[in-house]
Amino acid sequence: MPARKKEETPKPAVRKTAKRTAVPAKATTTLLGAVTGKISPAKAAVGDKPVFAYIASLPQPQRAIAERVDALAARTLPGLQRSVKWGMSYYGVGDGWCFCCGDFAGLIKLMFIGGAALKPVPPVTPVAMGKATRGVEIATLDDLDERQIADWMKQVAAVSGVGKTKR
Repeated sequence: MPARKKEETPKPAVRKTAKRTAVPAKATTTLLGAVTGKISPAKAAVGDKPVFAYIASLPQPQRAIAERVDALAARTLPGLQRSVKWGMSYYGVGDGWCFCCGDFAGLIKLMFIGGAALKPVPPVTPVAMGKATRGVEIATLDDLDERQIADWMKQVAAVSGVGKTKR
């Protein structure tokens, strides 16, 4: 019987480490926001000025839509309070927040806290915003039904303590 050839074990390949390019944190946030629509560099702050700055930071056409929603809220609700929370503008009257407006993946989402009780019920049920939250997605200014949205704003603002933090 012929002698068996001795099998040689291949030498392990030398792995080269890939060069990593550092991406600034702000660029990462911006890129993620553009892809997922879930991250905004806006910092949480109470007042008109932070909300106006958040709206000014939005790309068009979302900026124009958010400006129109903000102006509609100011005309519709006396004593309107504004805030930036979780990378979106929040609006309220009295003792709680009523609705929020934010840029998500190329459109504006206008979400009403307790919106399941509104008449008619807004068509969109958002993810991770509570079971009773409902709203609309607005891609263009033509999609903005100001009469219906103003009616929803009035309805949700009439509910005492909507969005109020329990202590």
